[in-house]
Amino acid sequence: MLTYILKRLASTVLVLFGASFVCFVLVINSGDPLYDLRESTQDNVEYLIQERIERMGLDQPWYVRYWDWLSGVLGCFRGACDFGVTSQGQDVTVLILQAAESSLRLILIATIAAMILGILIGIISAIRQYSLFDYLTSFLVFLFFSLPVFWAAVLGKEWLAIRYNNWMADPHFTWPTTLALAAALAVAVPMIIGGPPIRRVVTAGIMFAFTCLVLPWMDAVSFMHRPRLGPVLIIGLGLMLAVGLTALIAGLRNRRVLYSALAVVGVGAVAYYVTWGILQEPPGGWLFLLAMLALTVVTCVLLGRLLGGYAKGQAVAVSVLTGVLMSALIVLDHFMYNWPALLSAKPRPVRTIGSSTPNLDAGFWVTSLDQLTQLWIPSMLMMLVSLATYTRYTRSSMLEVARQDYIRTARAKGVNERTVILKHAFRNSMIPLATIVAFDFAGVISGAIIVERVFGWQAMGTLFIEGLGRVDPAPVMAVIIFTGFVAVMFNLLADIMYGLLDPRIRV
Repeated sequence: MLTYILKRLASTVLVLFGASFVCFVLVINSGDPLYDLRESTQDNVEYLIQERIERMGLDQPWYVRYWDWLSGVLGCFRGACDFGVTSQGQDVTVLILQAAESSLRLILIATIAAMILGILIGIISAIRQYSLFDYLTSFLVFLFFSLPVFWAAVLGKEWLAIRYNNWMADPHFTWPTTLALAAALAVAVPMIIGGPPIRRVVTAGIMFAFTCLVLPWMDAVSFMHRPRLGPVLIIGLGLMLAVGLTALIAGLRNRRVLYSALAVVGVGAVAYYVTWGILQEPPGGWLFLLAMLALTVVTCVLLGRLLGGYAKGQAVAVSVLTGVLMSALIVLDHFMYNWPALLSAKPRPVRTIGSSTPNLDAGFWVTSLDQLTQLWIPSMLMMLVSLATYTRYTRSSMLEVARQDYIRTARAKGVNERTVILKHAFRNSMIPLATIVAFDFAGVISGAIIVERVFGWQAMGTLFIEGLGRVDPAPVMAVIIFTGFVAVMFNLLADIMYGLLDPRIRV
């Protein structure tokens, strides 16, 4: 496996080299980099032209310019990257690092959300083949896939930013809105859960009554201005996660797994109070939260192995999922706690331009909330575009695997349906799905360029388009190399996933 990975890395270097060569030649021959100065009427225009010629090396042959640029990029292997300077004299290395931070935040969130949601919908669609849920989700995901990105972005700005901000001035749910939402949930939730008609009717009634009670309560306590989860709700949701994940992965009869998950909930409840003061302003910001997440995973693994008994593998899986999701609830509670502070600093929480609010210095949580409010509309749009790919591939792969002999054999032996779907069908259906992750990621990057322009993000899309407009190869090549490197790394991860999903591929 190690030899295979090294070969893939070597081929990655060759691919990037070939792509950089072709793109560099195309960019420098796409126009005149001195066009704006030739049209200028400034007194020192001759001096400015000569300065740009020297800065960009326009008096050198194309192969010399390419070698100068490549020499700086190869310095990354010794920790001294140099992507050159723009035609305006700006350091491209600094610009690409700043732009990549915003773009990758957008791209990774959209990709991960599309994968999780698309795979879940695909599995349910495969299990409920030719049902109303299957037809409806197929229609919706292809509708989202066919929407022009720029048009959907404009709609998102209008309905999810401007009108949402207007509603947040006095947020309340009218009874027509409450009844409409309750009716929609009463139809959607039973469709997803499934089951016999009686259970669907009961589920629909519970969802309708629950929605009609919760929305007025949210109005009464001004939840939209002062939201909170609180320790009681977090512990209650943690217990629900422990029981639900145990039932899904191991079955409730497996007490060892259930006890390890409940132990994780107990540790999480203690951690909520112990870490509250530290997390008010976490030292190191997101790095500290990632370190806490790593500690959570290690603790959950230890609890799963200690309490799991003969089912250590399933206990570890359930414990880790429970611990990670409960940690997410704790972080969400801190975000909710700081939501009023964001509204006081920024009464209209969702801006339609930019990836963050300028000159907003109000602590870690408020600053992070500001970035998330700017992120959720463009990331949601990009997620919806990718959703169809993951949903359809998962569905078709699950249906193909379900017809294999070993699936029929497992059912004939009396293996319960949960184990057949999750352990046998799902794992093997992920092998072809791993292939499309890299290709979809490359497509998301290209879509991000359009979304960034619509929402006014100063990120890689802006850097790329402005560089093309000025026939400036340095920023254009920096974006190409960076995005190309990330794309081929996803290809490499997909190849490694093959070996993890199917041990026969490792040979």
